Amino acid sequence: MGNTPGGMNNPYGFLGKKDDKDKGKDKDKEKKKLESVPISHMGKKKKKNKGTSGHSKLPNVTPNTKCRLKLLKLERIKDYLLLEEEYITNQEQIKSSDDKNYVKLKIDDLRGSPVSVGTLEELIDENHGIIATSVGPEYYVNILSFVDKDLLEPGCSVLLNNKTNSVVGILLDEVDPLVSVMKVEKAPLESYADIGGLESQIQEIKEAVELPLTHPELYEDIGIKPPKGVILYGPPGTGKTLLAKAVANETSATFLRVVGSELIQKYLGDGPKLVREMFKVAEEHAPSIVFIDEIDAVGTKRYEATSGGEREIQRTMLELLNQLDGFDSRGDVKVIMATNRIDSLDPALIRPGRIDRKIQLPNPDTKTKRRIFQIHTSKMTMSPDVDLEEFVMSKDELSGADIKAICTEAGLLALRERR
Repeated sequence: MGNTPGGMNNPYGFLGKKDDKDKGKDKDKEKKKLESVPISHMGKKKKKNKGTSGHSKLPNVTPNTKCRLKLLKLERIKDYLLLEEEYITNQEQIKSSDDKNYVKLKIDDLRGSPVSVGTLEELIDENHGIIATSVGPEYYVNILSFVDKDLLEPGCSVLLNNKTNSVVGILLDEVDPLVSVMKVEKAPLESYADIGGLESQIQEIKEAVELPLTHPELYEDIGIKPPKGVILYGPPGTGKTLLAKAVANETSATFLRVVGSELIQKYLGDGPKLVREMFKVAEEHAPSIVFIDEIDAVGTKRYEATSGGEREIQRTMLELLNQLDGFDSRGDVKVIMATNRIDSLDPALIRPGRIDRKIQLPNPDTKTKRRIFQIHTSKMTMSPDVDLEEFVMSKDELSGADIKAICTEAGLLALRERR
């Protein structure tokens, strides 16, 4: 074959080999192209920031059938355990209630039935005491262990076993129901304007009862003690109760009203106890006014008692005297008594220091009668031919209650004629 022509083994084939000048030209052209194109970030994809690496993610575990069955089995066991706990709790409660009922039955057996009531006179020690009953003498008795010893004190009411007279309980209700009835819940509506006449009596009761309750500093400045009590006396229907209600209304004080006969009780010792509780309630609701109407029922002069009832009345009056003597620390509790027969009262009851002011309420005179008629007829429809002066000038002894009854009867007659 001979020598190959020049350039046959050249990779460029028949074009021949490029020289160095051509190569330099090509490089210059490429540089110019790169320089002519401006550098820009438009059209380039931003690289995404890598989040949490795959190996730190919690895998999503999908339980298979075996895991699901095991979970249901454990939940069923938990339900059984909760049922067992509830059943045990109920059984314990039933058992404790049964024990309590058993203990209660035993205590009831010890107390016995029926249970009598007595008064604790003296506490010897924790397990023994002296009690008194209303139908017999005093007894030295046992105090059972289940009785609350902290509530025991001389004078309290206790429950007694009917056979052995042992103390088996305490009556916690210390206030007699009669005392609650005595307390007037609503303030009296009567005022001094509803009283006809009696100007001097109103002035006296203001000084003795109203001012000490409303302005006690006036008596302190003068250096005297205000009166403890007042007694109103006079014929029936002269305004004794009305005057006491007017004072209670003006002072806005608690008003306790009791009739003297209510303090006389059936059983021994109940009358003095009622007096003590009455003044105790008055002290708790101070300022208060205790109004005892018809005081001559328990406050009559003392003679030698021939029966148990008379002795009980005297004990009640002695307790009343004792309560009146203990008023030094109760300046905001005042006592007003009323009676038609002051001459029958015991001198010890109405002496100065207990009842400091005695106010007489006589039958009204002519001027007072006219004023009382005006008060009771002010809201009535009067006929022009009615002459009240005929009643005012009459010589009959008319009290305030009689005048009110006359006006009421006249209204009823007018109502009957209209029918």
